[in-house]
Amino acid sequence: MKKALTGIVLLALIISLIGCGSGSGNDKETASSAPASSPAESKDASPSASASESKDPVKLRVAWWGGQARHDYTLKVIELYESLNPHVTIEPEYAAFDDHWKKLAPNAAAGNLPDVIQMDISYLSQYGGRGQLEDLTPYTQNGTIDVSSIGEASLSGGKLGDQLFAMNLGSNALLAVVDKAMLEAAGGTMPGEDWTWDDFAKLGPVMKSQGKLLMADLRHDVFFPFYLRSKGQHMYAADGKGLGYADDQLFIEFYTRYQDWYNNGYLLSLDKLAQKKGTPEDGELELGNAVSTWGWSNQYILSSTVAKRPFEILPVPGWNENKALFLKPSMYFSIAKNSKVKDEAAKFIDFWVNNIEANKIIMGERGVPVSSKVKEALKPDLTPEQAKVFDYVAWAEQNSGQMDPPNPVGAVEVDKLLKDTVEQVLYKKLTVEEGAAKFREEATKILSKN
Repeated sequence: MKKALTGIVLLALIISLIGCGSGSGNDKETASSAPASSPAESKDASPSASASESKDPVKLRVAWWGGQARHDYTLKVIELYESLNPHVTIEPEYAAFDDHWKKLAPNAAAGNLPDVIQMDISYLSQYGGRGQLEDLTPYTQNGTIDVSSIGEASLSGGKLGDQLFAMNLGSNALLAVVDKAMLEAAGGTMPGEDWTWDDFAKLGPVMKSQGKLLMADLRHDVFFPFYLRSKGQHMYAADGKGLGYADDQLFIEFYTRYQDWYNNGYLLSLDKLAQKKGTPEDGELELGNAVSTWGWSNQYILSSTVAKRPFEILPVPGWNENKALFLKPSMYFSIAKNSKVKDEAAKFIDFWVNNIEANKIIMGERGVPVSSKVKEALKPDLTPEQAKVFDYVAWAEQNSGQMDPPNPVGAVEVDKLLKDTVEQVLYKKLTVEEGAAKFREEATKILSKN
C-alpha cells in the first residue's frame, strides 16, 4: 500500500511539472498523508482526513508488553498511524511482561533501545535515572505532544525531578476482580467494598471445597507496598537509600497471612506458577480455576474479554485505611535517548494519547485515557465491562491518597529479592521472621548504593 501511494504521489508530481512547466508546494500535497506534527489538526483525524507534504521515509521501533489481545489491537493502531503517515514504517517489538525487560536490558547496554518504549513505574528510575530516556518536556512545550486536555496529576507520575521521562498512557487503580457466579455457586456470598483481609481468607475453604482457588498469587512488588500504605508506611525511604518502614512486624504480619493461604491450598503451587506466562490467556481466573485475581484496573477489560464472562470489581482490602488507595499511571511510553528519530517518536506518542479514532481501538485497555477530550468521546461507545472500569477509576479518584514517588534505582533488584525471599518462606527454607530480616538486610545493601 505504501509503495502504491508513493507511486501516485510521484506520478502526480511528474504530470504537474509536464503540464505547468513548474511546480508549487501545493502540488506536493496528497489526501493520503496527514500531518503528524500538528496536534490541533491530527487529534480527530480519520485515515483520509487531511493532506501533508511528502516526507523522507522513517522507521520507528515501538516496543511493548502484554497478552495476545493487546498485541492485536496495538497492531491495528499502528496500521492506522501508518495510513495517516505513509512516510513512517513502524517495526513492532512485543512480548510478555518479563520477556519485555529481558529484551530491553541488552539493548540498553548496547545503546540500541527501541525508539518508543512501553515503560513501567518500577523501571522508570532505572532507565531515566541512568540517562537512557529522553526528556519529553520540550515536546510538550512546543505542542508536538499536546497536553492541553491532560491534567498535571496525570503528567507528574512520569517525572523524575523536573524532567518528564515518560508519558502516562492511562490512569489505573488497584482492584480485586471476583467471579460472583462461581462464588455463589460454591455457596459463598459476594463481599461488599469494605471487606477485609480476613473476609477474603474466609472464602478460601468455600472455594477449596469445589476444587477452586482463591487466586493464583499476588504480585509481591505491588501488594506488599500497598499493605504498607494501609498501615501508614512506605516501601522505600524518601531519599531512595533504604526501606521506608522500620518495623519488620509488618512484613511478618503480611506474609504469615500469605503463608497460611498457601499452606491451605488456596493459591497456585509455586511449581505450577513458574510455568505461567503472566498473560490473561493463561490466568487462573480466566480459565475458571480461581474465584478472583487482583491487579490493576486496566487488566479487567482483557480478563473479561478472554474469559468471555462478566466479573465484579471490588477495591483491595485496606483501601480505606490511611488513604492507601491511589491512582497510578497504568504504563507509559518513553523515548530512548539513543533514538535518531525523536520527533517522529513524539508524534506517535501524541497520536496514541490524543487521537480519538486510535482510542476507539484501544478503548481504555491501557488505563482510562488521560485526555479529558478522549475520555468524553469514548463514553458513548463503552461496553458495560469497559464502563465498569471507567466508573471504578472515577470512584477511586475520589477515594485516593497521593501516589508514592517512582521507585528508586535498585528497586527492580529489590522486587526480585522480595519474590525470592517469599518463595523461600513458602518452601519452608526460611521462617517468616527470618525472611523479614533477610529481606531488610539485603534490600538495604542494594539501596545504599544510591
